[in-house]
Amino acid sequence: MTHLPNIRQEALPEDMRLLLRDYPRDAWPDHPNFAVSIQNWMGAHIMFGQLAELVRANAEGYLDKQIAPDDHARRLSQYGNLLVQNLHGHHHWEDRSFFPELSSADTRFDKGLDTLEADHIELDDLLDRFTRQANRVVTLTQLDETQAYEEAYAVRDMTSVLQGFLSRHLTDEEDLVVPILLHHKMRG
Repeated sequence: MTHLPNIRQEALPEDMRLLLRDYPRDAWPDHPNFAVSIQNWMGAHIMFGQLAELVRANAEGYLDKQIAPDDHARRLSQYGNLLVQNLHGHHHWEDRSFFPELSSADTRFDKGLDTLEADHIELDDLLDRFTRQANRVVTLTQLDETQAYEEAYAVRDMTSVLQGFLSRHLTDEEDLVVPILLHHKMRG
C-alpha cells in the first residue's frame, strides 16, 4: 500500500467547525440560503468520489483479470485524466478565488482555509505521482503487459489513498465552507 505521511488524517479543529453547530449538515438542503451554486460545488465533490471509484474499480477488475488490458488502459486514461484535471481545476479555483472570498466574509476561519489550501498542495503531489504511475501503466500495456499488470497494483493503491484523502478533505471543506455561505448569505 502506498503510504503518504504528509496527508492530514485528523478533522478540522472544533474552533473551525463552530458554525457547523448552528448550521448542521442535515439541515443544509432546507435552508433558504442553500443556493444552486452551493449544490453544484458539492456536486463536484460527489463527482470526484465517483471518478476515483471508477479508477479503483477498473484497476481491481484488471488485477482480477475481469477487464482486458487494452480496456483497462483506455479506462484508466479516460477516467484518470478526468479525475486529475477536474480536481486540479476545482482546487485551483478555490485557492485563487473562492477561499479569498470566504476569508473576506469571515476571517475567523482563515486557519481552516489555510489548512484546506495546505491539503491542496499535498493533493497536487499525490495527483502528480498518480499521473506518472497511470501513464506508465498505460504505456506498458502496449510494451510489456506483464509489467503493466504488476504496476497496476500501485495505481490501485494510490487511488485508494486518494479516496481516503478526498473523503477527509471534502468533508472538512464542506463542514467549514457551507456554514459560512449560509451564515453570510453568500452565493445565493
